[in-house]
Amino acid sequence: MTAVLEAPAARTGHDTVPLTRLLAAELRWIFRRPRTLAVLGLLALIPVIIGIGLTLVDDNPAGGGPDDGGGALLASAVNNAFVLPIAAVVMSLALLLPLASAMAGADAIAGETAHGTLRGWLIAPVGRGRLLAVKAFGVATVSVVSVLAMCVTGVVTGLIINGTDSLFTLSGTTLSLGGALARILLMAGWVVLQLWAVGAVALAISSWTEHPMLVVASVLAADIVFTILGFLTSLDWLHPFLLTKDWSMAPAEVLQDPMGTQMLGEGALRAACYIVIGLSLAYARLSTRDG
Repeated sequence: MTAVLEAPAARTGHDTVPLTRLLAAELRWIFRRPRTLAVLGLLALIPVIIGIGLTLVDDNPAGGGPDDGGGALLASAVNNAFVLPIAAVVMSLALLLPLASAMAGADAIAGETAHGTLRGWLIAPVGRGRLLAVKAFGVATVSVVSVLAMCVTGVVTGLIINGTDSLFTLSGTTLSLGGALARILLMAGWVVLQLWAVGAVALAISSWTEHPMLVVASVLAADIVFTILGFLTSLDWLHPFLLTKDWSMAPAEVLQDPMGTQMLGEGALRAACYIVIGLSLAYARLSTRDG
């Protein structure tokens, strides 16, 4: 009796790795990097250091309102557990938080290209859109964890130092713990959206190079240039297109009573546009890339 050998089934385009498995693998890869853990640990320590430093301040230094930026917020954080995490996040938004997102975006594509691991993604039965979605998810997760780490340590530090009766707005009204946490989460969500925009730009640059440091340097240089352009009144027409516009002032809207929403809304819309443009450029490059 002759045995009939069946040929193995041909691989089809639908024979792909499950998306959940790809996402889990990406997160394991990200959070096993020592530099990622080091940056997250540094960000989590910043509110603690600021809180301890403010306990050494004898008097509340004179400062303007929230429109004066991070310096005035830092002055207002003395003896105020509600302002402390927001002030820490706003100060870090100038450099450290964008650095975390830029590093994640650089490692996502350029880093894997430099180590030769991206080619395995490109030749595997994984569509380019799925590949970009996995990488974008990893960058977005780093941004979320970075901001939440600062908010958690900031809230805990503020409550330990000042107690639950120190939750009041810059308008002088007192908030409940739940109300304060809700406003802090709103601020955190807005900052995360800005960092997603930074990460999308980093992914776009990362898809064109195999040098991660070039991606980080480019993103941080753009951050600095945008900030400088924002100070030039002769370029007022350009300011609405700068991602960094109102970064030092918009989060402070949650500190007012009633809470403002104009700068928060404009900033969210601007960040969404950067996300769409950045991811579109990254996909256009990946869809024509062979290795």
